[in-house]
Amino acid sequence: MIEKTEKQKMLADELYLPQDKELSEDSKRARRLLRIYNSTTEEDSQIPKKILQELFGKVGQNIKIVPHFHCDYGSNIYVGDNFYMNFGCVILDCNIVEIGENVLCAPYVQIYTAYHPIEPEIRLTGKELASPVKIGNNVWIGGGAIICPGVTIGDNTTIGAGSVVVKDIPDGVVAVGNPCRVIRHL
Repeated sequence: MIEKTEKQKMLADELYLPQDKELSEDSKRARRLLRIYNSTTEEDSQIPKKILQELFGKVGQNIKIVPHFHCDYGSNIYVGDNFYMNFGCVILDCNIVEIGENVLCAPYVQIYTAYHPIEPEIRLTGKELASPVKIGNNVWIGGGAIICPGVTIGDNTTIGAGSVVVKDIPDGVVAVGNPCRVIRHL
């Protein structure tokens, strides 16, 4: 039986070593592209789009991410049409991040797939885990919200500013708080 690579383990939500050579090279590639992306100006109208097309796994039509933006690899991010992400956002894409169409992210939204083992003896080995995140269509995520690993946010949903989303949020609701919970059905 062929042993999985660290990248395959990472994408399978299994313990993996992020210092692996392949993952380090992928991260280095992303940092290079992000350095260029984050230094673009409003006069560079086509450069940001080209960089995102190279960086991400999928890029829909009419997307805008306001610099400064940060991610781990980029290649695990799949974005639909009409996506907008404001200043200072972070996507830790150690696993797949699917973002639907017509999604708006206010400043400093953070989307995490990566997490560390709870058991100290495993955590001290340097191994990590990563669970996918899925954000549906027509979603608005308020400023400073944190989307935690393994979470799915349904279609037509609003996440309030400062929320910490630790569990799945259904379609058609307004959800707020820490932990984030539904306060209204639309």
